[in-house]
Formats: sequence, C-alpha cells, structure tokens
Amino acid sequence: MEVHLNGFSWKLFLLSYLFLECLSQDFGQQTQFICTSVPKDMDICSATLQNSVPGEDLKTTVMQLRETVLQQKETIMNQKETIRELTSKLTRCESQSGTDSGDSRGGGRRKESGTKNTMGDVSRGPSDTLTQLSQTLQSLKQRLENLEQFSRNNNSVQANSLKDLLQTKIDDLEKQVLSRVNTLEEGKTGLRNETEQRGRVESTLTSLHQRITDLEKGLKDNRPLDKFQLTFPLRTNYMYAKVKKSLPEMYAFSVCMWLKSNASPGVGTPFSYAVPGQANELVLIEWGNNPMELLINDKVAKLPFLINDGKWHHICVTWTTRDGVWEAFQDGVSRGTGENLAPYHPIKPQGVLILGQEQDTLGGGFDATQAFVGDLANFNIWDRKLSMGEIYNLATCSSKAQVGNVFSWLETSIDIYGGTSKWTFEACRQLN
Repeated sequence: MEVHLNGFSWKLFLLSYLFLECLSQDFGQQTQFICTSVPKDMDICSATLQNSVPGEDLKTTVMQLRETVLQQKETIMNQKETIRELTSKLTRCESQSGTDSGDSRGGGRRKESGTKNTMGDVSRGPSDTLTQLSQTLQSLKQRLENLEQFSRNNNSVQANSLKDLLQTKIDDLEKQVLSRVNTLEEGKTGLRNETEQRGRVESTLTSLHQRITDLEKGLKDNRPLDKFQLTFPLRTNYMYAKVKKSLPEMYAFSVCMWLKSNASPGVGTPFSYAVPGQANELVLIEWGNNPMELLINDKVAKLPFLINDGKWHHICVTWTTRDGVWEAFQDGVSRGTGENLAPYHPIKPQGVLILGQEQDTLGGGFDATQAFVGDLANFNIWDRKLSMGEIYNLATCSSKAQVGNVFSWLETSIDIYGGTSKWTFEACRQLN
C-alpha cells in the first residue's frame, strides 16, 4: 500500500519518530508517548518550545539521577579513604612492634520487618569491622603497658615472661588485620573467606583477653571474687558473657545490677534469658530510640529508666506472676510500677542466661544493633520480690545488702567471650 505525505505531514512524522526514538533509548521499557496538537499554520519548532513541559520534567529527572550518582561516588571514595587511613595506622603499629608487615594468614526481639537484622562486624562493612578491631587492639596494648609498669615496679619474672608472650600474640593479630585490609582493597575476599577470617580473629581475641585477664588477676592481692565489673567497649555481635548455670522455675523475681553507659541510640541489652521455644523468656533491653523495656514471655513493659549519661546507676526490677505486677527502681528509688505483664506465666527453667547480648535463638543469634555497650557489675537475681528497704541497701552499698539466692555475682559463675574484659570494681567507691 502506497502512502503519500505532504510536506507538513512528513515533517511531523519525522519529528515524532526522532522524539520517540530518543525517549525509548533513554528510558527503555518506561517509554512514554506524548502527543501535542499543532495548529495548521503554526511552525513546528515554535509549537515544540511552547509545549516543552515534558522536556523540563525529563531534564529535572536526569539532573536528579546525576546528583544521586555523584553522591554514591563520594560515599565510595570516603570508604576507600577510611580503609587507606586504617592501613597506614596498622602499618605504623607493625613497625613499632618490630613485626614484618609482609606476613599474612588467611525468632528473638520483635522487629517491624519480621526479619533478623544481623549487623555484626562483617555485615556492617569492612571499614567498621577494621576500625573495631583496631580499637580492640589498642585497648589490649594499653593493658599490656599497665602490666609492664607493674612488672618493672615489682620485678616480677613471671609477669615479664607472660607479657612477652602476649605481645607476640598481639603482633600476630595485627598482621592478620593488616592482611585482611590488603585483601579487601584488592577485592579478592569472598564471603566464605571473610567468615572464616572473622572466626579466627574472634577466637584469637577471646584467648588473648582471657590470658590478659588471668595475668591481671594473678597480679592482684587476692581480689574478692565479687569485686569486678564487665566491660563491653564495642557494639558487636560477638562480645558477651554467659552464666554457667540456668535459672529455676520462678513465680516471682528481683533482678538488680550496676550499669554505666552513654551509648546512643539505646544502651542495648544488659541481659537476656532464653528457653527452648521462647527466646524472649526474660529480657532487659533498650533498643534504638525506644525506652528501656522488660520482656517476659515476649510480653513488654516500658520502664522509666534514664541511665545513658555515662554515670553509674543502680537499677532493680521486681515482678510477680500474680496479676503480672512489676516495679522499677533506679538508684534505690521507685520510678514506676505496672501490672498485667505476662500474668500467671512462671519463668521457665533450663534456659541460657547471657549478659551483653539479646538472643534470637537459644544461646545465640546475636544482633549487634541490640548489644550492650558499657560497664556492668553486681548482677544478682532473687526468686522473690525484694522490699524497698532491701533495694535501698543494695543501691547505697549498705553492709546489710544481700546477694542473689538464684544467681550471685562471682567471677567463677560466668565465662566471657569475644573480647569482653573484667576489671576491679567496688560499688560506691568507684562511682562516676
């Protein structure tokens, strides 16, 4: 079939074709066909200019896309710069310690999304991971310097010997971190290798911290087993302490402790108790921008605590299964009470009690965003509701203060993991 076009129709056809072809190339499957009527006697170019609103929209869209690309490019450059700076710092550490930098070795708390957010050291990004490891190494070195000073003052042969061994371990660990930085920059690390490397580094950190803690304990003059605090310096998914025994079935309880933290947002999870089939059997958590909460059998009560000011605070929470009545105390004073918190549900036995992490599975499934950051001491549990006088005695370090009959704060009652450290602490003498 032959089609005849006059001059005007041909121009219109050609212009429409070129315009639609351009839109198709720029936007693929999202092509939009825009039709504009043109008076017979009007110039096509003038009409196009007068009806150029769609063109302006396209221009705005392109500018927005270009801005997004530039922002992403800037973010990538910043991340690369962070890794370079950390590489430089670790290289200097290697040089100072006399090592060769060329050596290397290869269900839970309810969330709105309904999925577990595993923001551990690896999944938060290489720069976050390596910064945390660098800070941990710096903390270890500081503790070794303190031990060095002690051994010089006391001429301890054993301390010197152990100190040298620990220094070698730290040097080794620094080489591992440096190797990991180099590998990341070359883009050769796969997910499996990262997981294996992280496991080795965490294992070394745990062993190293434990040996330093043992050494520090040996250098102290028979420190009482309850005069200590736990320090969780970083928000990770691998620093925690585990209570060696489980809890019995309880129809009432009182949980008291000293806490010090300035973490934001939220101090995290001072403790969590999980049992088979219920990860949130008994949890104390301040997560994100929420107030501190007490969870019993996954039921929630919001607590009126204000403790993330970097100062030591004594807190207690009591609860009875009858009517689910609870009361919260801060620094020996009642701050709030409520009821209907998991009424007539006894706390179940045979579970796992963790300090410093929230459990999504029995004894594990930790989420770095919910980890406790700060210091914790004198954690005690009773299977009854303490009186206001008993709680005041605890908060003021009275000689009449009692220890928990279900769990009492002793170094021999817990195991620590992932770089959590122990320090001497005596309540009311070292406060703030």
